[in-house]
Amino acid sequence: MYSFVDEEGVVHFTNVPTDPRYRPIDSPIPRKKAAPPRRSSAYLAPPRLVRDYDHHILEASKRYTIPAALIRAVITVESAFNPAAVSHAGAQGLMQLMPATAAEMGVQDVFDPRQNILGGTRYLRTLANTFDGDIVLTLAAYNAGHQAVFRTMSIPPIAETQNYVRRVLQLYRYFKGLDAAGAGKPATAPEEPKKP
Repeated sequence: MYSFVDEEGVVHFTNVPTDPRYRPIDSPIPRKKAAPPRRSSAYLAPPRLVRDYDHHILEASKRYTIPAALIRAVITVESAFNPAAVSHAGAQGLMQLMPATAAEMGVQDVFDPRQNILGGTRYLRTLANTFDGDIVLTLAAYNAGHQAVFRTMSIPPIAETQNYVRRVLQLYRYFKGLDAAGAGKPATAPEEPKKP
């Protein structure tokens, strides 16, 4: 995976660099063939659930230029595709947004799948811009908060966050493999209405 930040501060991701500004994204996980995580079957949401929300995921991916496979991976780890999920800390919905973050991202109903996915992906984009496209720091900040990442400019020494980043990156590779094979996703995101 490669990324670069353009002149307007937008982070671009690709697996095939076509611009000399692309640089490899460092990952603490060695690259290997995409395979489902070695955990219980409860760890991965049933494919039907992934497909049920894929049109929202593709819309968010297109709008905020975050790979759809990464959004799927975050949702899988955060809520296992349960739109009614609420954590012990108060995070809510598919992408487990805290109330203040949801409000900041313009989400009015955190339990509405579309709003939650758009808000969570917008937050990922904000963090990716903050950390110059570093996917590892972006994910660490999504889990532990950007201040915790700023203190060390690395994954904070918090076991939960270290495991979170590892699991999301593992699932990201898995979903990228499915996308490359054309499995389980619609061909295109829904188009926005044309302006008259």
